[in-house]
Amino acid sequence: MRVYQCEDSIEGVFTAIYNAYEDRSNPMDTRLSLTEELLLFAEYRAVVTNTGKAIKVADTLRRRFGEENYFWICLALSAEDEEKAQAVYRTVVHGLTVNSRPEHLYDHLADADVHKVFALGRNANYEYLHMRGFLRFEELEGNVLYAEMGPKNNLMTFLMPHFADRLPMEHFLIYDEKRHLYGVHPAGRDWYLVQGEMPDMKELSGAARDKAHAGEVDYQELFRYFCEKIGVEERRNPELQRNMLPLRFRGYMTEFQK
Repeated sequence: MRVYQCEDSIEGVFTAIYNAYEDRSNPMDTRLSLTEELLLFAEYRAVVTNTGKAIKVADTLRRRFGEENYFWICLALSAEDEEKAQAVYRTVVHGLTVNSRPEHLYDHLADADVHKVFALGRNANYEYLHMRGFLRFEELEGNVLYAEMGPKNNLMTFLMPHFADRLPMEHFLIYDEKRHLYGVHPAGRDWYLVQGEMPDMKELSGAARDKAHAGEVDYQELFRYFCEKIGVEERRNPELQRNMLPLRFRGYMTEFQK
């Protein structure tokens, strides 16, 4: 058994896939691991993330499986699952081996790895669509928009392009408190990620994180009042509301904050 130990990122897993093919490893005797767990009688190879290799793998997946399936694979890699790298590797091997047409990559759901990738991608996509609608920004001093979230899946690299496309001339910052990860978008420039410490907000018009815009508090109160008054008491359906808007999102939403 040959084990490729890689970092928990799309680039890290794609680099491991590239190395496995470059080494001509037997897929049936190859494993991609995101942990330091050791297996008896296994040959371990540490994978150093390489952007060039990752891009080559990404291009191959796009060409062979199509943009939609490639996006689905990336969503699966955003999940919190220790076996996702191996499942994606085996799914890629399966797709390349059987010469799957783009629209038929997930036809073989009887295969445990293909089914796992499909399920992880589907669940992550549900949350991604929720976050696009439920994420709430507040305006800080210096005209900086700030939002917090704590999704189950690591969705920052999917949400940043979405909001950068819709807010190209706005300074905005999204913070994933679960992973201590910041997505930073300076107005009119490319977005980037910062792990761990708070990025220097001076780059974003000199704003201070803990100082809201003068009118922001008033707008938040007005929005909460609107959401309260627009509801029809006789038609309240808490169970349906929980299905449409899970409780775990509400702590970050203005209309549910007091």
